[in-house]
Amino acid sequence: MGSRRTPPPPRKKTLTATERYVPSVISIAMVLIVFGLVAQVVTSAEQWPRIARQFFDLGAMATAFPNVLRGFWINVQVWAVCLFSIMVWGLVLALMRSLTGPWFAPLRVFVVLYVDLFRGLPVLLLVLIFGFGIPALNLPGLPNSALFWGATAMVLSYSAYTSEIYRSGIEAVHDGQRAAAKALGLSQWQAMLYAILPQAIRNVIPVHLNLAVALQKDVALLSVIGVRDAVREAQIYTGMTFNYSSLIAAALLFLVATIPMARLTDYIAKKDRQRRLMGAL
Repeated sequence: MGSRRTPPPPRKKTLTATERYVPSVISIAMVLIVFGLVAQVVTSAEQWPRIARQFFDLGAMATAFPNVLRGFWINVQVWAVCLFSIMVWGLVLALMRSLTGPWFAPLRVFVVLYVDLFRGLPVLLLVLIFGFGIPALNLPGLPNSALFWGATAMVLSYSAYTSEIYRSGIEAVHDGQRAAAKALGLSQWQAMLYAILPQAIRNVIPVHLNLAVALQKDVALLSVIGVRDAVREAQIYTGMTFNYSSLIAAALLFLVATIPMARLTDYIAKKDRQRRLMGAL
C-alpha cells in the first residue's frame, strides 16, 4: 500500500471588492451617525456653551499640557516597573501553588490565602492603606515614599490576579506532557521549567496583555495619595483656575497609550486563536 497523502489545506476564499469594502463603509457610516446624533443632542443643550468653556477650552488644555505630560511620564514609568514586578511575582506565586507533595503544602496554603486576601480588597483601598499608613510608621530601613508604597500596593493586588492566570495556563497543559517529562527522567522543577511553563505562558499572553491595559489606567489611582502624575497635575490646574479642561488633556493622553495596546491585544488574541485552530486540525 502506498503512503497516505496529506490533503492540501483549504483554499482561502477570494472576496470581491463589494464584500471587502462595503461592510467597512457601512460600519464607519453607522459610527458617524451615532456619534453625530449624540453630538447634536449634547450641543443643543442650553448649558452646553458653559460646559464647553469649562471642559473643552483649547487654551486651557495648551497651558496645562506640559505639566500633565510630565505627570503622564511618571504614570508610564510606574506602569512599566509595576508590570514587570507583577509578571515576575505572579509567576512565582503560581509556581508555588502548582507544586505537589506534602512538603510544599505550606507554600500552597500561603498562596491561597494571599490570593483570597488581595483579590478581595479594592485596589484603591490598598493604595490608600499602603500609601498613607506605612510611611506614617517611619519603619527603619524602609522607604517612606508614598509613590513606592502605592506602587507596591498595586503590585500586590494585580499579582494575585496574575498568579491565577498563570495557574490556569499551567493547568491547561495536558497531563501527558508531565507524564512524558517524568518518563524522560526530569524532576518536577525541570518538567515545569522546560515542558509545562513555556506552553502555559504562551497560552496566557493575550490575557496578560488585557491586564496590562487595565494596569495602565489604574496607575492613575496613585494620584489620591499625592503622587504628581497626569491626573494629579490636571487636578492642580483645575484647583487654580476652576477649569476642567486639563482633565480632558489627561484623558486624551491615556487614550493615546491604551488604544494601541488594546488593538495589539486583539491582534495577538486573533493570532492565538488561529494557532489553536491550526493545531486542532
